[in-house]
Amino acid sequence: MSLTMKLSFKNTLASAIVVFAFTFSIAAQNTDTKSASLLDALETVNGGYKKLSTKKDVEFTYVYDNFEKGKDVSLERHIFNGEQSWASYSQHDLNVLPGKKGTAVQSLVDGTPALTLEGKAITDPKAIGGTKFLREVNFYWFAMMYKLKNEGANYKFLGTEKVGNITYDKVSLTYSSDVTNKEQNDEYILYFNPETHLVDQFYFSLPAWGINKPVLKMNLTYETIDGILVSTVRKGFGPDGSPMGVFTFSNVKFNNGFKKEAFLLK
Repeated sequence: MSLTMKLSFKNTLASAIVVFAFTFSIAAQNTDTKSASLLDALETVNGGYKKLSTKKDVEFTYVYDNFEKGKDVSLERHIFNGEQSWASYSQHDLNVLPGKKGTAVQSLVDGTPALTLEGKAITDPKAIGGTKFLREVNFYWFAMMYKLKNEGANYKFLGTEKVGNITYDKVSLTYSSDVTNKEQNDEYILYFNPETHLVDQFYFSLPAWGINKPVLKMNLTYETIDGILVSTVRKGFGPDGSPMGVFTFSNVKFNNGFKKEAFLLK
């Protein structure tokens, strides 16, 4: 978390939500019958992590756009078995060595992070810590909707709400402190589309920034790529509804034959 604490509030919204989600992505959940049926319906549609992992690996271009604050643009590569991760940043204004020129490359292989700038190893502890954080976060962003059934997660059906022409099923997601070992845990409100069974949007809290209620919003747009539903566009909004960033995946390619040894940085 040391990297995000140095970023501006706008720059942290997208990544902070993921670090919380990633931390608690383990194996089971506590839920009511209605919420369980909604989670099961989502898994029926997208196939769950088992289906995603049959694709072996993925490559895509990730644009992390915070408008006037700048962009991070990376070529991302991830191996599903073992969650190995690599990325090459052609632009890195925000989260990776901001202010430094040249191509930055990150990797996370068997839990060990590495970082280079123009081929030269970077060993600064904060930069390495940020590398581990981003490699885990970016992997989770891609796989998030395939990994909602988490240990310590508590789901509660909140009824319905009409947004535009769609009446959504709303589900609260909280985490148990005895599992997370945190005094304050983030909270989500997931909006399940009754026709598609996908989560079209969610609200979330950010206690680390004094936002203790789920008033921040993320809208999701999906594409089906090689049989996999991918949230290729995510749009973030602040408590007042103002845009906070747009985060896109493009040129998504599965089954590239990546080996974790190729992710190691020399």
